Amino acid sequence: MGLNDLQTFPARHGRVALDTSLFIYQFQPNPKYLLLTRAIFSWLRLPGSAAITSTITMTELLVQPYRAGNERMADEFYGLLTTFPNLQWVSTSLEIAELAAKFRADHRLQRPDAIQAATAVHGQASGLLTDDPVFRRIGVIETLLLDDLL
Repeated sequence: MGLNDLQTFPARHGRVALDTSLFIYQFQPNPKYLLLTRAIFSWLRLPGSAAITSTITMTELLVQPYRAGNERMADEFYGLLTTFPNLQWVSTSLEIAELAAKFRADHRLQRPDAIQAATAVHGQASGLLTDDPVFRRIGVIETLLLDDLL
């Protein structure tokens, strides 16, 4: 697997869900994954691209800047991400909360992962990009791990 697989993955899916880790690796650069996350965010800028993520992604992303007392960085992340093209931010609804609880019960997911998975499924994403293999436990959404592409 490699970059070609990353390019064909979104093409197979009308909408792709993005896990928090992709944002962290892109905006707090991780050399191991940076080429992959750059490709993902470049794809997301293209007309016709469609991705969703849970608002829990923002919660997780802003922890480091706030912990470091860097409100300017937090504001920059927030401003950039809330205006990113073709990316829909989905708040947790009662339906998503119920599905997340089911995923937690059935697959022993941690709360943030269960919310991400429920957001993806409820938001009709048929693919999920992540680096966390726990999402494969669910089985109702095709999961592509960044590590599979290295």
